[in-house]
Amino acid sequence: MSHLGDVSFLSRAARDDMGRALMKRRGALVPAGGMDVSEISDIPAWVDGALVAVDKIDVHRRGLRHPAVSVFVIRGREVLIQRRALGKYHTPGLWANTCCTHPHWGEDPLHCAHRRLGQELGIHGLELSARGQIEYRADVGNGLTEHELVDLFVAEAPAELDVSPNPEEVDRVRWIDHDVLIGEIAARPLDFTPWMRIYMADHAGAIFGPGD
Repeated sequence: MSHLGDVSFLSRAARDDMGRALMKRRGALVPAGGMDVSEISDIPAWVDGALVAVDKIDVHRRGLRHPAVSVFVIRGREVLIQRRALGKYHTPGLWANTCCTHPHWGEDPLHCAHRRLGQELGIHGLELSARGQIEYRADVGNGLTEHELVDLFVAEAPAELDVSPNPEEVDRVRWIDHDVLIGEIAARPLDFTPWMRIYMADHAGAIFGPGD
């Protein structure tokens, strides 16, 4: 079983070595130029009760249960939401929470949440509060299923927050009042990702209520 943590600090040569080793364990051909581990699409997923490396697309085709991280950045009664980039492999162009992702092998969920805020939105330095775990299963279209065990984090943003969306991940962002968001989901549910609808319907108390 692979345990790859955050490898961004490694040299290209070191990432090539790790990538080559992982590809060999998967029984795949290694390109002559090497394979940077950061380019490998395997994510942790449970298969027959064991957490193993599985190709990300295969995870969603098979509906395998897998770890995930979701973040909500709030400012009073407002929440920062994003419209997913049109090039995403599922649910493109739909509105979702501030950000969400799959952790690297061995990566701490809190570290993962901070990493993804930076990668998707250019947001750094917020204090994240853990709000427990959420498990859901949802059809996300095109024969793909999300079945995630989610570590949920919430951050209170300052009045002025620099946000720089990565266009490969995010089409646009906006701040929206909590009650307005609930109304929009009720009026136009198909504009929102299935997990966003589930979060707001079943877990709004954990997200917007007081933390521990």
